[in-house]
Amino acid sequence: MRKLIALLLVLGLAVFSGNFVYAQDGDTDTTATEQMEDTTTAAEAEVDPIEPESPAVDAGEEEAGAEQSGYQVLKKYFIDGDWRFMSFVLVCLILGLAFCIERIITLNIATTNTDKLLARIDEHLKSGDVQGAMEVCKSTQGPTASILYEGLKNADDGAEAVEKAIVSYGSVQMGLLERGLVWISLFIAIAPMLGFMGTVIGMIQAFDRIEAVGDLSPSVVAGGIKVALLTTVFGLITAIILQIFYNYIVSKIDGIVNKMEDASIALVDIMASNNIFKQ
Repeated sequence: MRKLIALLLVLGLAVFSGNFVYAQDGDTDTTATEQMEDTTTAAEAEVDPIEPESPAVDAGEEEAGAEQSGYQVLKKYFIDGDWRFMSFVLVCLILGLAFCIERIITLNIATTNTDKLLARIDEHLKSGDVQGAMEVCKSTQGPTASILYEGLKNADDGAEAVEKAIVSYGSVQMGLLERGLVWISLFIAIAPMLGFMGTVIGMIQAFDRIEAVGDLSPSVVAGGIKVALLTTVFGLITAIILQIFYNYIVSKIDGIVNKMEDASIALVDIMASNNIFKQ
């Protein structure tokens, strides 16, 4: 469910940004049209017929070209790169970002202040209230609290049983933290491959045109080479973006795992110091 929500969020942002840019472009075009009409009216009202009008038109065209938005540039290159190949790369980017956003949200929720949690557990264990310490862990979100809960639940069986329970349940929590990373890795690997496939197909099209025309001129091979280059560029950009998110997620998981291990060792020491284990 969280993955679906994240995917819908990404798609909604893409649609909203596109509508906003289109609306902004529409306002710009309306303003430019009004300015052109005012310029034409002023030129017609002038007495001197020798005054040229072409510089004003050229200046307006240059301003319109300079005001071209980044979204329009991306859309132009997307179309020039042939949507049949670029669409697959775009799907990889959208799905990869959806998995990345879902993992980042989940890991941020899973982050726990272990020092504060251990301090609350220590307060209950000093009075021998193991059940109260378990309730503290149950009311705290995150994998660290779940592991400590499993350790406290086996307190009656001794320190060795507590350590085994922590190790076993820690492996389960590790699997949950790393869920979805394999899909992100897949999109990182497949996006450049799709780009390279577009490159190969574009070059094949270019050579087919050379063979059909029988002349090696830039106009003959320009289309195929443009497809080849643009698909490769977009595939590499997609892989770079997803790789940055992937490395951030992996570092986040490593930080949570280190805190889990430190908290587990500290829990055993706290239980031993408060004589919780049965003799």
